[in-house]
Amino acid sequence: MARIMSSEPLTVGRVVGDVLDPFNASIRMSVSYGNRQVYNGHEFFPSTVTFKPKVEIGGTELRPFFTLVMTDPDVPGPSDPYLREHLHWIVTDIPGTTDATFGKELVSYEMPKPNIGIHRDHFNTRTFAADNDLGLPVAAVYFNAQRETAARRR
Repeated sequence: MARIMSSEPLTVGRVVGDVLDPFNASIRMSVSYGNRQVYNGHEFFPSTVTFKPKVEIGGTELRPFFTLVMTDPDVPGPSDPYLREHLHWIVTDIPGTTDATFGKELVSYEMPKPNIGIHRDHFNTRTFAADNDLGLPVAAVYFNAQRETAARRR
C-alpha cells in the first residue's frame, strides 16, 4: 500500500488539478480561524469561519509582496460544481513575513457559505493569476465546509 506524502494533500483534495497547476511550495503559510489552525482537508462549520481568517506568510522569498486568493471550487456542491469557482476573498500587496491584514483587500471577505451572485461565481484562479502576472503559487491550503444543522452548532 502506497503512503500519501505530506506534499500531496492538495492533489488528493483536487485543489491541484481543479484550481491550481502543480507547483512546489516555497513559502510557509499559516491560516487560522480563531484558535483553530487550517490543515488540508479538515472540516470547518460555517459558524466557525464567519470572520476572515488570520493568514501569516513567512519565509525568505525575495519577492516583496504576495497575493492571497480564497475560492470555493465546487459551488454549489461537490456532486455538481457548475458555478466553480466561487470567489470568497482577494488580498494583494501582502509584504512577506507578515499577515494578510497588512495587504490591500481587493475583494472583501465572504464567509464560506456563499450567497450565489454573478460577480463572485465562475471566478478562475488560473486566469486571475495569468492576467496579473502572478506566476505559480508559492503556498496553498484548503479546508472543507459543510452545512450545519442547529443540533451540530450546540
